Amino acid sequence: MVECLVYKLTLSRINDHVYRLLTEQGTHVGNLKLIGGVWKFKAIGYDQNGDVIPGGGPLTDRHNTTFIALDEALISARLAPP
Repeated sequence: MVECLVYKLTLSRINDHVYRLLTEQGTHVGNLKLIGGVWKFKAIGYDQNGDVIPGGGPLTDRHNTTFIALDEALISARLAPP
């Protein structure tokens, strides 16, 4: 039997143009920014001191992925790690 893992991200509104993306554990992995009418994913990572690494983190290879709508299920599916 093959186990199907679901990667669920949740959105947390910062303002009308920026949403944080959080894992089920509450880890901040990036932001969605409304740029030119398109939502663009901006990956975020943190170093051992807690300093932000723009474009880093577990979803660094998904940096700049675009979306036309804020749909958590679609966003989770497209940003899920391989």
